[in-house]
Amino acid sequence: MGGWAIAVHGGAGVDPNLPMERQDEAKKLLTRCLNLGISALRSSATAIDVVELVVRELETDPFFNSGRGSALTEKGTVEMEASIMDGNGRRCGAVSGLTTVKNPVSLARLVMEKSPHSYLAFSGAEEFAKQQGVEMVDNEHFITEDNVAMLKFAKEANAILFDYRIPIAGCAVEESPLKMNGLPISVYAPETVGCVVVDSQGNCAAATSTGGLMNKMCGRIGDSPLIGSGTYACDVCAVSCTGEGEAIIRGTLARDVAAVMEYKGLKLQEAVEFVIEKRLDGGGKAGMIAVSSTGEVVCGFNSFGMFRGCATEEGFMEVGIWN
Repeated sequence: MGGWAIAVHGGAGVDPNLPMERQDEAKKLLTRCLNLGISALRSSATAIDVVELVVRELETDPFFNSGRGSALTEKGTVEMEASIMDGNGRRCGAVSGLTTVKNPVSLARLVMEKSPHSYLAFSGAEEFAKQQGVEMVDNEHFITEDNVAMLKFAKEANAILFDYRIPIAGCAVEESPLKMNGLPISVYAPETVGCVVVDSQGNCAAATSTGGLMNKMCGRIGDSPLIGSGTYACDVCAVSCTGEGEAIIRGTLARDVAAVMEYKGLKLQEAVEFVIEKRLDGGGKAGMIAVSSTGEVVCGFNSFGMFRGCATEEGFMEVGIWN
C-alpha cells in the first residue's frame, strides 16, 4: 500500500472570465476542505468517514452547487441529490429530490447503513430523513440571492444554465452549438462537489453531491446520485465525476475507470485518461477525481478547467482550477 490519498472537486467547466477574487475564494474553500480531510486521515479516520466529512463541509458553504447554494429548478425551488460508496464491500447509498435535508450526503450514507435499499428519492427520501432524525430546514435555507438572480437571467434567456455563477452584468446569451440529448443549451460549469479517499488501510470511498442545473425541470435527476455514473468505489479505486450529467450517465464514467483497471490492467492515470477520451460521446464535457487502493491520486477533465485539490500521505498537496 502507498499510504492515504485524498482528492476533492467543486465542478468541471469554469467560466474563463471568472474574477480573480472568485478564483481565490474557491481555492481557499478547497484548501480548507482538503486540510479537514487530511487531519481526519492523520487521525486514522476511515475513507468512508472522511468523504462524508468533506462533502458535508462543501454542502454547508454556499460557494459551490450543493446543499446551501444549490441551483434552482424552473419553479425557483431546490431539489438536491447525493451518493456515497464504500469500496469495502461495495456498499452504497443515494438520494434524489431532497428539499429540506440540510446535508444530503449524510442521508445517502444512512440509506446505505440503515435501510434495506440503495437509493431513495423525493417524498420517500424525505420521510426516511424524518425517521432517522437528521437535521432538516426550510427549502428557503438553500436559496441564495445570487441564485435567484441567476434563475431570472436563465428564464429571460430561455436556457438551462450549467454555470449559474456567470456574472450577470453585461451578460448576453448567444446561440450555442452545444446540445444535451439533442437539445441546445447554454453550457458552463456544473459546480457539483465530490471527494474520494483511500485510507491508510487501502480502503477506498467516494461521495458526490449537487443541486443540479439552474432552471432544470422539476424531477430531473443527474449523474451525481447514480452509482457507476457519478460515483463509484471498489477494492481497486474510488471515483467522483462532475460535468455534463447526461453524458456521464451514458458513459457510466465512474465505473468505467474501475473496469479498465480491472480488465485491461491500466494504472489509475491511464484509466482516467482513457475514460475521458473514449467514453464521452458526442462532445460531452466532464471531469473526475480518483484515487487507487495503492495511494495514487488523479484529477482529469476535458472541460475548460475544474475546481480541484488533492493530497497524499507523502506530503504532496495541490489546489488548482485551470489545466
